Amino acid sequence: MALSRTEMRLMIAAGLVSALVPVIALYPYGHAPGPEARPAAATLVPPPLPAPARVFDRPLFAAAEASAVPADAPVLTGIAGRLNRDAVALVRAADGSARTLAVGESVDGWRLESLAIDAAFFTRGRERVRVAIQDEPPPAQ
Repeated sequence: MALSRTEMRLMIAAGLVSALVPVIALYPYGHAPGPEARPAAATLVPPPLPAPARVFDRPLFAAAEASAVPADAPVLTGIAGRLNRDAVALVRAADGSARTLAVGESVDGWRLESLAIDAAFFTRGRERVRVAIQDEPPPAQ
C-alpha cells in the first residue's frame, strides 16, 4: 500500500514539527536575569541556643507553671471515671473540704470546664486555668 503524495507531505511536515518543537522550547533566551540583577539576600542569623544543661533540667511536658495557677483555685487531688463520659474531679476547696465535681459544676466560684488525664480546666469569668493533679501527703494518724 503506497502513500499518496499529499499523505507523504503531511508525514514529512509532522516529522519536522515534532523535531522543531523541543528545540524551540529548550532554546536559551538572553533576557533571563543574570546573577548581578538579583538583589542581595540578607544573612540569616539563628537565635542563640540554650545551654544544654538547662534543656535537660526542665520538665519534658511542662504545659503551665505552678505559679500561673491562682492561690484560690481548687486543688485537684484526683480524677475518677472515664474521660468524656462519666469522669469526676476530686478537688479540695478553699475551706479544706473535699468534693467531687462533674464537668459544669462549680466550687468557690470556679467552674469545671473539662478534664484531661492529669489535669482539670477551671474558669472564673474570663480567667481560665489548668490545675494539675497535686500529690497530697497522706493524712496524719
